[in-house]
Amino acid sequence: MFTGIIEAVGVIAGVQDQAGSRRFVVEAPELVGGLKEGASVAVDGACQTVVGLSGERFTVETIGTTLARTIAGRYRVGSRVNLERAMVLGGRLDGHLVQGHVDGVGKVLSLRREGEYWLLDFEMPPVVDAVTVLHGSIAVNGVSLTVNALPGPGRCQVGLIPYTWAHTNLGLLKPGESVNLEGDLVGKHVAKLLSAWRGPSELSLESLTAWGFRRERS
Repeated sequence: MFTGIIEAVGVIAGVQDQAGSRRFVVEAPELVGGLKEGASVAVDGACQTVVGLSGERFTVETIGTTLARTIAGRYRVGSRVNLERAMVLGGRLDGHLVQGHVDGVGKVLSLRREGEYWLLDFEMPPVVDAVTVLHGSIAVNGVSLTVNALPGPGRCQVGLIPYTWAHTNLGLLKPGESVNLEGDLVGKHVAKLLSAWRGPSELSLESLTAWGFRRERS
């Protein structure tokens, strides 16, 4: 379990393709001292297991399922990634409950400055759109953010304060690039319960609305 509060931005220092998986060596001097083999670490919001440590670097192995559901397949040497260690039970929850289970990949539509902050607009796949509500929570590349606006179906807008801009990789994004998205944990459980009452069906905004799960858009 994570909080969506990024502890460091690491750099992909090595990529090794294997049969059905990829190994990534991540350089993260600020974080590696607090890791051990077998520990969990969120890499751009995707929970990974540390399989090796060496100096200021750690290694994770990403299997086919994760490669298919996240942006990990696009990582190259030099890619900058958001990092967060697993939360400590009983610690302060500064962001929101993030499982590190990426629900889908979104696409950046725009990133523009508004005075002292930035507005990030992106597309969401239906499974994330269905559980996203105005002023609720969403994790973008592992960053806990508040939904600022829902301009239309499958679209979301969040605001980035200067600290987030400076201490995550979101400020490096450009229109057309992909991001990892994790929908709100509470919303997913509500959707599952409603789906169980109705019978097995694909999670969709329409099915939730039919059961009274409504949201305002702005």
